[in-house]
Amino acid sequence: MFIGVDLGGTNIVVGLVNTEGELMESLSLPTGRERGFEAVTQDIIKLARQLMTSDVAKTDPVQGVGIGIPGIADPETGVVISCVNLFWENVPLRSVLEAGLSLPVFIDNDATLAGLAEYELGVMKGVKSGVFLTLGTGVGGGVIMDHQVISGKHGIGSEVGHMVVGDSDVRCNCGRKGCLETFASSTAIIAYAKKHLSDHPESILHEKIEGNLDKIDGRLIFDAAKAGDDFAMQAVRRFAHYLAIGIINIVAVIDPEMFVLGGGIAGAGEFLLEIVKEEMEKEKYFRSVPVGKLCLAKLKNDAGVLGGAFLAKSRLKEQ
Repeated sequence: MFIGVDLGGTNIVVGLVNTEGELMESLSLPTGRERGFEAVTQDIIKLARQLMTSDVAKTDPVQGVGIGIPGIADPETGVVISCVNLFWENVPLRSVLEAGLSLPVFIDNDATLAGLAEYELGVMKGVKSGVFLTLGTGVGGGVIMDHQVISGKHGIGSEVGHMVVGDSDVRCNCGRKGCLETFASSTAIIAYAKKHLSDHPESILHEKIEGNLDKIDGRLIFDAAKAGDDFAMQAVRRFAHYLAIGIINIVAVIDPEMFVLGGGIAGAGEFLLEIVKEEMEKEKYFRSVPVGKLCLAKLKNDAGVLGGAFLAKSRLKEQ
């Protein structure tokens, strides 16, 4: 049995996962990130201990813990280098959790672990290489090559949201301009719609938001585009265009078998998928060579916990 932890800016979710990848039981608490590192880690320990003493775990004891964080960690020391959403810098997450749980703990980026879960149980199962892209507040990535998770020497090897894909006046959270997530995230498409909506009085978005720009969200924009709204479709096309540039850039480096779209924006489903495919065809540089298959994620909200459990399982097997 393994424990997977999905640590987000809003919620902590801790799950008990068996060796076959079945989520047996899960618990959650609000993250309360303003409380600081010590309080958050004590909540993780509390939830994990509850699962470790459950009836299921009594017959199949927990062997290790895997945790996905919205940031980067040193894979050798287990120190979280940067976790902007939690206000963490250089915190000893692994050592604190191992001391509190008396179990080996392994840490990686949350999008990387969601990709690992999709590879083990979801749409990437059976492929040799794939890239998971989570489209939410930012853009995260999980890279699998030759059946191995690729995070790089310093744990930042799958930060695909920070590749530069175009010119922009918007500064990314990383400090640079032109990053993929400044074009192809929910934050980006919402900001674009707010900035340009006044130039399109014909848009049905005006009626939907009743004059309040703060009511604009990603779902509203995609729903309007599906309904035939020209301005909303313009925003979606722009989003898909830059996402396609990012995907083709990844193809140029590793040429994976499959790309998987997850996160909140991926809720737009086949509508988004088809538009991104069209844009990818325009961006291809070898016209006669196919690009990896583009699919929607399957595991949804369970991906982070399952990925954490699989991380622990795979790392313990390597030892």
